[in-house]
Amino acid sequence: MSGLQLPGAVTVVVPARNEEESLPPCLAAITTAAQVLAATYPSIDLTVTVVLDGCTDGSAGVVADYPLAQSLEVDFASVGLARRAGIGYALSRLARPMEEVWVANTDADTVVPADWLVEQCRLAGQGVQLVLGTVVPDPVGLDSERARAWHQAHPLDDGHSYVHGANLGFRADGYLAVGEFAALQVHEDADLTDRLKAHGITWAAVDSIRATTSARMLGRTPGGFAGYLRELPLTGRGAAG
Repeated sequence: MSGLQLPGAVTVVVPARNEEESLPPCLAAITTAAQVLAATYPSIDLTVTVVLDGCTDGSAGVVADYPLAQSLEVDFASVGLARRAGIGYALSRLARPMEEVWVANTDADTVVPADWLVEQCRLAGQGVQLVLGTVVPDPVGLDSERARAWHQAHPLDDGHSYVHGANLGFRADGYLAVGEFAALQVHEDADLTDRLKAHGITWAAVDSIRATTSARMLGRTPGGFAGYLRELPLTGRGAAG
């Protein structure tokens, strides 16, 4: 560990739009990941920002129940702008050079693994500036046929080709250099990743920090993960098993 150039600070940003029910497991998982980070790399500062984008439910109250997290209220109806606002807010409160800051992104309907932050920091310490993690749909509420179709279409391994805003990390200086998240309602993650790669940063696609996201068929944005699950081509409908 001694040879690693670890980040000096990590900021976690979570966009949320009426996610009162999904935020508790999301923030509980981030809290666990924060505890593991503090035990492994105690010198790294951590902040967590939940961006409440036009929320009309009890999401703000949920965030208030988790001392680790702070909320930022906006009204964009755009996941790209929500992520951008949250990162901008978090970075403005850090008195550090941006090359020392790591930004970890997830979604309010996602549960990250306990080593989520530790693994990203370990990779950052090896010189990686962009980490693309994997995501699997929550088996709860997902029928077996659709689950099979998803896993057949998404073999999971290091070196994968997937981009998920629900499991994405990058160094802050590279993020700012390419113009931040765009004002997109969908695929803002792929758009940013394409620009980061074109900028020449060092990146890694890993399956070592696999997150679990909601398998709901109706999402908060058009398209996105929920839309993809809904439109999956299914075979063998009605077959046993």
